[in-house]
Amino acid sequence: MASISQQSAPPLSSVLFARGVIARLAVWTILRIAVQEGWGGHGALEKRTWLASVIVDAFEEQVPTPDDQYIEELLLQVMADEFEAVLEDGSAESVAKDIVQIWDETRVGKQDAVQKFEEIAETMKGKKVDAQIAPANEDDEWEDDDSEADSGDDEGDEEAPQLLKPQDSTPKNEPEVDDDGFTLVKGKGKSRK
Repeated sequence: MASISQQSAPPLSSVLFARGVIARLAVWTILRIAVQEGWGGHGALEKRTWLASVIVDAFEEQVPTPDDQYIEELLLQVMADEFEAVLEDGSAESVAKDIVQIWDETRVGKQDAVQKFEEIAETMKGKKVDAQIAPANEDDEWEDDDSEADSGDDEGDEEAPQLLKPQDSTPKNEPEVDDDGFTLVKGKGKSRK
């Protein structure tokens, strides 16, 4: 039993890196929304923690260490697979660059980025993200606004992405108007097929 308690602790740089990744993911707006709204089913918070561990393991185990493009692709894949969200807002790129910066800094004993993101995460703790649903374009299934610039914000407070409403989902309480301008009256209860 003594051998279990005498296992060596992970290096300080690894602990700092893990703390930084956890904090950076905690302030990523789209991931905060996904966790808050329960995208992808139950256990969204656990999925965020799992994602942090996958990222930490990738840096600790892969040779050569991952670059920002690898981490960006990983983030996009996990958001699609686990949270059913396809991101096109550029925020995954910013998060990936921040994570690589945290890795580089913690390798040389610096913890500025870790402390910065932990402070931001602490101020955001318990606050809800206000997300609004935007109507979809008639031409596209999903609205795609290429005019928005990449957030590139390394402070971790990127602008909340606008949630999009699928084109085929019509409001259920909206009256239906025919070609002559008359409102169609629908009976309650039985539906005719």
